[in-house]
Amino acid sequence: MSKVRKPHNLKARMDRACRALLKTNHAAVANVEPRDQQIMINWKHCTQIRSIPVANALCDVAHHWTIYISVFCQMPDGQQYSKSTEFTTIGMHLVAKLDNTIEAAHAELVAQANPNHVIGSGWIAIPDQVSLEEAQANRIFKAMGAWPDKKAA
Repeated sequence: MSKVRKPHNLKARMDRACRALLKTNHAAVANVEPRDQQIMINWKHCTQIRSIPVANALCDVAHHWTIYISVFCQMPDGQQYSKSTEFTTIGMHLVAKLDNTIEAAHAELVAQANPNHVIGSGWIAIPDQVSLEEAQANRIFKAMGAWPDKKAA
């Protein structure tokens, strides 16, 4: 009796290889609005990723996404705080198709914040179902320049 093997599926194999590359590099897409800056970032080490294979893996393959959205606020006395939310997408999405999902959650979060205290906002999209802690997210946003220096204020 011969063994029945699954047929060779190049697309599934390439998708798995791309996801493994992204997990190895801890890749994420981060956006900060006061500076209008969007970059690929290593979310564990807060460093920018400039690799073309990682960019292709992020953009060309659909993923389950964890999205962390934050609104940066500053009180009149200079104390800084943020309002944040985290959610995962239902189903797999390309990075180009995340706009509507992010915009809806972003608008809801900005509406909850005090408009007199808001100084900016940002989001981090990780192509994996990973929970991001608030301290780690703030390190990423700080590395991107989301918080103004207290000396300049």
